[in-house]
Amino acid sequence: MLNIVFFEPEIPYNTGAIARTCALTNTRLHLIKPLGFDINEKAVKRAGLDYWPLVDLNVYENFEEFLEINPKITLYCATTKGQKLYCDVQFKDEDFIMFGRETAGLPKEIMKKYHDYLITIPMIPELKRSLNLANSANIILYEALRQLNFPFYK
Repeated sequence: MLNIVFFEPEIPYNTGAIARTCALTNTRLHLIKPLGFDINEKAVKRAGLDYWPLVDLNVYENFEEFLEINPKITLYCATTKGQKLYCDVQFKDEDFIMFGRETAGLPKEIMKKYHDYLITIPMIPELKRSLNLANSANIILYEALRQLNFPFYK
C-alpha cells in the first residue's frame, strides 16, 4: 500500500480531494499538523463526499511524531525545487510521498534531510508557479500505482 503525506495542509478542498483518491486506490493518507482547517469542516467533508469512512487516515501532531511512528521509511518529497522527475523514480510498495503546504511547500530542513529523495513534476520554469496540491498528489500517486500495476484493480 502506498502512502500520501500532506505536511501542514492549508486548504480543506485539497485534503478532501486527495482523501477521495486515497479511498478509491487503497492508499493511506497521512496529515501532519498544524492543519489550516478542522478535519470535520464542511468543505473537507464535501470534497471527500461520503468516502471518508473508506480512508485509512493517520493524523500526527508534528513531523517528529510522524517519523517516530513511521521509522525506516522511504520518503519522497514532492517539490518544485527537486531535480529528479517523479516518473524517473522506481516506486515500491509502502513508499511514502510527501507534499508541503499550498503556500510555502516543504521546510528547507526537510528538503535538506531528504535531498536525495526530492522529486518534481515538470512545469514551465519561467512562470515560477506550481500545480494545485491535490492535482500534484494525484499525478505522482497514479504514476506510482501504474508502476505497481495498480494493485487495487482486478
